[in-house]
Amino acid sequence: MDDEQGLSLRELAAALDVLAPSCGPVRLVAVDGHAGSGKTTLAGRLAAELGGVPVVHTDDLATHEEPFGWEERFGAQIAGPFAAGLAARHEVYDWTARRFASWRDVPAAPVVLVEGVGAGRRALRPHLALTLWLEVGRGTARGRGMRRDGPALAPFWTGWSAAEDAHFASDPTRPYADLLVRQTGDGYRAVPGPARGPAMTA
Repeated sequence: MDDEQGLSLRELAAALDVLAPSCGPVRLVAVDGHAGSGKTTLAGRLAAELGGVPVVHTDDLATHEEPFGWEERFGAQIAGPFAAGLAARHEVYDWTARRFASWRDVPAAPVVLVEGVGAGRRALRPHLALTLWLEVGRGTARGRGMRRDGPALAPFWTGWSAAEDAHFASDPTRPYADLLVRQTGDGYRAVPGPARGPAMTA
């Protein structure tokens, strides 16, 4: 990979085929970054390039009381079954009803994306084939998120921002990212990250 030019999203999707499975038969790929940076959009576009692979959203596992206290749930409901070669089934939190209200089945596909703030956290790294960090600054990301959600959710953003800062202070993802994904005029480009993980070729 050319460090300056990087990989396009299509090239990144193709390069994932060279990675060894990391959790049973699954290549788990984390898409991490600040809240409001565009992780859900990036994960959706990468999933489409991969032919519609599953995407696990950490927002489905988090709660109001524990926005980052979902790692045990991830291990028991997702990583554990995948490691055994089984499909996963996880609870889905309803942010309006403030409770877990449904379940979602996730097949043990060759590639499964995990997107959300903290998706590349320390507890998940042993299960990950690759960690992507969406390179959007904290201030820019929060501005986008607050414009997206509107003034009614400003109090939520205040609490969330403090929790996110505390999480990344104690368990940062960016220093362990294999690739940094930058938004460009024509889409995205992935360049080597601080961890410079598995060699990838387009």
